Amino acid sequence: MNRPTLEVADIIRSAGKGFIERNRPHLGWQQLKVLRAIEHCRTAALGGHLDQCSRCGHRAISFFSCRNRHCPKCQTNARNKWLAARSNELLGVNYFHVVFTLPHELSALALQNKRAIYDLLFQASAATLLEVAADPKHLGAEIGFLSVLHTWGQNLQAHPHVHCVIPAGGLSPDHSRWIHPKHHFFLPVRVLSRVFRGKFVAGLKRLFRQKKLGFHGNLRPLAEPKLFRSFLRLLFRNDWVVYAKRPFGGPEHVLQYLARYTHRVAISNHRLVSFAEGKVTFRWKDYTHGNKKRMMTISADEFLRRFLLHVLPRGFVRIRHFGFLSARRRREFIAVCHLLLAEAPRPCQTQTVTPPSLTTWLCPCCGGTMIIIEKLTAQQIRLRSAEWTTLIDSS
Repeated sequence: MNRPTLEVADIIRSAGKGFIERNRPHLGWQQLKVLRAIEHCRTAALGGHLDQCSRCGHRAISFFSCRNRHCPKCQTNARNKWLAARSNELLGVNYFHVVFTLPHELSALALQNKRAIYDLLFQASAATLLEVAADPKHLGAEIGFLSVLHTWGQNLQAHPHVHCVIPAGGLSPDHSRWIHPKHHFFLPVRVLSRVFRGKFVAGLKRLFRQKKLGFHGNLRPLAEPKLFRSFLRLLFRNDWVVYAKRPFGGPEHVLQYLARYTHRVAISNHRLVSFAEGKVTFRWKDYTHGNKKRMMTISADEFLRRFLLHVLPRGFVRIRHFGFLSARRRREFIAVCHLLLAEAPRPCQTQTVTPPSLTTWLCPCCGGTMIIIEKLTAQQIRLRSAEWTTLIDSS
């Protein structure tokens, strides 16, 4: 894929300072940290290293990346490393993709209570899948799966949802056999929707009793128990959206499929179209009108505001494993699953999971391997910038 002509970093460098000055009372330190990290990513401010081709001697400077998980440019290596670690956990069955989405009425509450609401979204969706799958009427098996949190829609507004990727089937209660699904879409989505709604609302009640929810601005009246109970009753007026996609193949496809979801950020640089006269234009898919591709133009301030809606709390884990894939059970039960499915664990051959440590930067002149010959601090780069102008331009 070609390098994009416009990046989120360009918008931050141009409009970020004014945005911060106008909105400082509403910005947390974590959001400011994200803006600063993306602004300086792969620039001299973070330092870098001097590389030389082992074949022709060509030299170039590479700047360090910020490695912030919200940065559009810093996800490839993290994604590849994570996918490589997952390759031996794949099973020789098809996989299902199920999406649990919170209704729009909960978006504002989620933004004011990110850690509590997003944790509850993980817990309620996972408990729903485990409970419905264990029911003999539906599958009667213990399943394992991973869940990935996304908090955005295509228009960058708040849209919290969890993507769950699930092997087709599960272990029998006594772990003596593998049970294959009875339904084409694994588990009935109408049942999943209603169970999920019940578990999530019950979790909201529990958080309210424990005084773990904050209510600010327009939501301040909900701090009154009576009004909060009325708000919860409104959530039962409509069915909640649980979407199950068709099975997408076995282990040769699953990691490539996961790569689309695990390390994404709110918007990629390739969706940006233009930035002029203080306005940002980007591409988006209108899912409510047949996935029609559209353009949206908003002010730079509004773009940055929407982008920062999706900054996660410090230390919040957005990729989690459940059932027999949970961290404490994974090694034991993956071996059992391989045995029951009569296959040996095998590393995935997909190129997308090549560990970053094995990847190399090739010389743009002759294709030889570029080798690091000197690490550079930001100060060293500034002092020797005149000497290395051509090296920086060529990199």
